[in-house]
Amino acid sequence: MGVTIKDVAKEAGVSSSTVSRVISDSPMISERTKRKVRQIMDDMGFHINENARNLVRQSTNTIGIVMKSSASESLHDPFFPEVLRGISSWCHKQDFSISLTTGESEEAIFQDVVKMVRGKKVDGIIVSYSKQDDKVVPYLMECGIPFVVIGKPLDGMSEITYIDNDNVKAAREASEYLIERGHDKIGYIGMSLEFEMAKYRLQGFKEAVLLNQVDISDEYIKNPASPDLIRNAVNELMDLDMPPTGIVIIDDLSALNALTILREKDIKVPDDVSVISFNNTVIANFSNPKLTSIDTQIFQLGYESARCLIEEIKDPSLFKKSIIIPTNIVERESALSLTNKDLGHIPNTDVEKNVEV
Repeated sequence: MGVTIKDVAKEAGVSSSTVSRVISDSPMISERTKRKVRQIMDDMGFHINENARNLVRQSTNTIGIVMKSSASESLHDPFFPEVLRGISSWCHKQDFSISLTTGESEEAIFQDVVKMVRGKKVDGIIVSYSKQDDKVVPYLMECGIPFVVIGKPLDGMSEITYIDNDNVKAAREASEYLIERGHDKIGYIGMSLEFEMAKYRLQGFKEAVLLNQVDISDEYIKNPASPDLIRNAVNELMDLDMPPTGIVIIDDLSALNALTILREKDIKVPDDVSVISFNNTVIANFSNPKLTSIDTQIFQLGYESARCLIEEIKDPSLFKKSIIIPTNIVERESALSLTNKDLGHIPNTDVEKNVEV
């Protein structure tokens, strides 16, 4: 039979209730007594029964993570694994576990969330996206369970803790990066505008075009409803009478697909068209050519979301907050200055240009 609380109490010369309070880190027990009891616990090989402890505290020490789409699709996008790495890093420090939704459809993902909440399987939830007409966030607000959103909520911002980038400014900076390098025919490839990130990045692109008096018609803007339609977007842009000399693309994965399609069309990047994308994932550094990309500090988005959520779990009275993670441009090979084109100039790889947010 293993060492029990009574065994530790007897060895330490204290009551069993004192040992229990030491385990729960009660402020009623002095630091001197805590140190003594913990040392005896270590010496005797006493291990806390986490299941029993959590039942008493009505806690699971687990947080749920709601993926943007099916597990297979989310894990193929390098954005989500990096967010997960950030979440896991803080959870490990706080002795929290994580539980992922596994549904393959929007409705199945929602039902996963319902099971997590009703089954009391988690203490709180991180929603890894912000999407129009999504059922998850309204459900969590109704249930009263602690939760955090990665992305700016479309409704009820004052009632929700969220972590995000300034996507409008980041997209404006990305677009101006090309404009400053002589590109006055710029295309934009986004995604479905039901996601807040897509809506705000498109807004930033339009602001840059307007502020810099660049004449761009709507035919230069493409928002494919799914990744499968990126090929159509690239073809439509490059088949214009005056095709763009530069393209802003919503993320590295979409940009990688675009590079493949451009190569098939015998269009060279950056000689014929420059490309800048977002997120600065591993894809950006290993694509051919390497992608100039906006570093959205994905790890930090996950890390801060976990930190805020666990703080709220431990103290539900905390005010809701918003945290904006700064971005910066990482210059590589995919974007060329037209003024230097005849010189064959390509920016040095992995040069960071800070963007104030």
